[in-house]
Amino acid sequence: MENFTNEIIDTKQLPRHEEVQLTPLQPQFWFVTLINLSIFFLILAIVSTVMCFKSDEISVYRLYFILGYFLILVIAIFLNRISFNKKGFAFRNHDVIFRSGIISTNTMIIPYNRVQHVALQEGFISRYFGLAKVSIYTAGGSSSDLEIPGILKEEAENIKQLLMGKIQKEL
Repeated sequence: MENFTNEIIDTKQLPRHEEVQLTPLQPQFWFVTLINLSIFFLILAIVSTVMCFKSDEISVYRLYFILGYFLILVIAIFLNRISFNKKGFAFRNHDVIFRSGIISTNTMIIPYNRVQHVALQEGFISRYFGLAKVSIYTAGGSSSDLEIPGILKEEAENIKQLLMGKIQKEL
């Protein structure tokens, strides 16, 4: 029978994920984001116009509504730009890192030995710009645990092959 030991780990000696140089999303993905926002706000404008402007009288509330609409549009674009600039990813020897967040930073680190499935997805607009999204699934969930958008399709396919190779080695 072996003697059980439970040594203390010096956390100051652990590798720091903050020091990893992350790869930013492709600049073309910003245009995809803008197009998606534009479509959303265009639909919202059409529905709002139909709902709010049925009568012929002009009121000050309509002016407030229009100003509020454009203020929300500007804020949405501003926040999406900040979010876009903060996103980044890296693939290391044993794990994948994805960082995002506007107010608080969210860093996801998934070890390759937890990866169960990898999917490559292209939206209609992303395909036009030659971009794809890599979705990484781990055990115990029906939805992906990590999605990395805004990657060139060729690079996304290489990432998928890398991860599939890591999965095969674990089996």
